[in-house]
Amino acid sequence: MKENEVVCNFQDIVSEVLIRHRSVLDCLTKYQESTARVNRSVIKAVTDCGCVSICANKREYPARDSLKDCGKYMDSHLKGKMCEHCREVIAEELGKHLFYLTALCNTLDFKLEELFDNEYERINTLGHFLLS
Repeated sequence: MKENEVVCNFQDIVSEVLIRHRSVLDCLTKYQESTARVNRSVIKAVTDCGCVSICANKREYPARDSLKDCGKYMDSHLKGKMCEHCREVIAEELGKHLFYLTALCNTLDFKLEELFDNEYERINTLGHFLLS
């Protein structure tokens, strides 16, 4: 099955199974709640489990390097390797987040596949000038 088919099928199944939260207000609040749950699960991997830690500092890179080369000086600030339990929890929360994002797309009449395609084209066109 192609990736685009998976996205379309996912959007269709979300539309079928979403019963209680069809209101745009419900979709917005559930999406926001899922964002908080993703954040919380990552934070718990650091603070409760300790399998990963965060070591953040000012990002510095040589001014003479090109914009394209700056990426090699950036890191995620994460140290360590996430344990299997934390990976499972975060993956589950990210899955729920995708579910509610898709529900919001359905409510607002957006095709998830088109959003992916449009964003891909934007990133591909702007490249390093996107500055994300």
